[in-house]
Amino acid sequence: MAHSLFRKKNINKILTDAATNEEAAHGGASGLKRVLTLRDLTFFGIAAIIGAGSFSSLGEAVFKGGPGVVFLFIMCAVACGFTALCYAEFASRIPVAGSAYTYAYASFGELFAWIIGWALIMEYSIGNIYVAFSWSDYFTSFLHKINIHIPDYLTCSYMEAKEAFANNSSNEELVNAWTSAPLLGSLKIIFDLPALIINLLITTLVYVGVKESRNFSNVMVVLKLCAVVLVIAVGAYYVDPANWHPVNDAGVRSFSPNGFAGIMSAVSGVFFAYIGFDAVSVMAEESKNPQRDLPRSMILSLVICTVVYILLTLVLTGVLNYRQFEGVGDPLARIFEVTNVGWMQFLISIIAVIAMTSVLLVFQMGQPRIWMSMSRDGLLPPVFQKIHPKFQTPSFSTIITGLLVAIPIIFTDKTFVLDFTSIATLFAFVLVCGGVLLIPRKEGVPGRFNIPYINGKYLFPLIIIVAIALIEYYNRNYFIGFFNINEDNASFNISSIVFWLVMIAVAIAAFIKSFSLIPLLGLSSCMYLLTGMTGENWAWFASWLALGLIIYFLYGYKKSKLNEII
Repeated sequence: MAHSLFRKKNINKILTDAATNEEAAHGGASGLKRVLTLRDLTFFGIAAIIGAGSFSSLGEAVFKGGPGVVFLFIMCAVACGFTALCYAEFASRIPVAGSAYTYAYASFGELFAWIIGWALIMEYSIGNIYVAFSWSDYFTSFLHKINIHIPDYLTCSYMEAKEAFANNSSNEELVNAWTSAPLLGSLKIIFDLPALIINLLITTLVYVGVKESRNFSNVMVVLKLCAVVLVIAVGAYYVDPANWHPVNDAGVRSFSPNGFAGIMSAVSGVFFAYIGFDAVSVMAEESKNPQRDLPRSMILSLVICTVVYILLTLVLTGVLNYRQFEGVGDPLARIFEVTNVGWMQFLISIIAVIAMTSVLLVFQMGQPRIWMSMSRDGLLPPVFQKIHPKFQTPSFSTIITGLLVAIPIIFTDKTFVLDFTSIATLFAFVLVCGGVLLIPRKEGVPGRFNIPYINGKYLFPLIIIVAIALIEYYNRNYFIGFFNINEDNASFNISSIVFWLVMIAVAIAAFIKSFSLIPLLGLSSCMYLLTGMTGENWAWFASWLALGLIIYFLYGYKKSKLNEII
């Protein structure tokens, strides 16, 4: 059984199966349309990345890390950059739908493929819950500016309102939602109506077809990029350089007032801002030239968005003191509220609605295609790969994705979803980078992406040794602190211990196997970001994976198409 859990799907077999599906489509059966160009794919990547992260979670990240959080954006960009190269390598070799799930099947085997496919549900579907909540906040704000008011109990989540009332929150809207909500028996009727409506509309659009979704997405990307540039330009006029060195609790001016620990505590919010570039790889079977365009589009979208994030962060922390972003869900609007630039407040509400609508669209397109791939492999029931005869989209999977987003909107809240999504995505990135190390190197093929091979035999162990030496020199209590575990630092210390043990093991393997340096750096940087996650994050993530494994052993393991080969 142990052997069969790690049975791999041959890359040639994956490509043959994809070709068979495409031939069936050309023969009149249902299949996916190849309509996406490099521009379309790059726009999809930008559409997914610039959204809820920049318009919502950025505020909390700035509050935790101060101006120094820009370093975390750079760290995350580097980690995502290495990961993007690994995704690009896989996308070039395996240009089919399924993203990291399909890549894991070819490198780690079936069990890890299932785990990563299950984790991606948290990135695409559950992540979209947070985006839907954020979209609702900005949409409601926009309506208020034109004197249209929705009752407070229909514009927030039940859990947010309940917690705000119990903690005597200063957020009047949330408290009023709890006190004014109608009753159904003894249950208060509180739910986010705009979030549910936008989810329904996006699900319908994705169900109708990728071409229609592409055109809609491209228009939104152009609009929001122009608008974000305007925000940076106008905001730069109000920057006070003194805000980049605020006074911390010790009375000292510092670019990082809460220290490195404060910067790392913002990892969920910052990393969430980058979630989305990998969604492009899911569109492989709808790309005209996937082996050339998928890698380029991922890297292009990541570079463009990184520059935007760094500039936005510098503008935010330059206009206002970082402490003023506590609990702020609309940070871009806040800086113009304080500076009394009314027309920019109104514009940002429109920008945010556009930006997050495009994020919802891309993520809602990604999840059904992962389920379609899992169904093709027998790990999910055949109905998940059903293609609509007219619209040529994975119809059943699209509907289930819409429900998976809609139902939790009623009973969950943004904070929980944010942490839940970030940890799952980082976990998937670690497996993708590790997967590149396990597949055989190939000769470069003209017209296709080829990840540069830099021998890590000596370089990676040297990097680990130098990193340990520098940490010991500049922070002598870092490693000693691992043995002083208490309630406050338990999660970080345990995660850090695991990280360094894995890094030492990987360094030894790199020396023996002469692994490529780029995926090694992607693996190490993503694993390091995981050390910033709390113990509660890990507990929920472990519970989610346990549920997934139960489903796998009850259905997927028995129904796997690889059973027909073994």
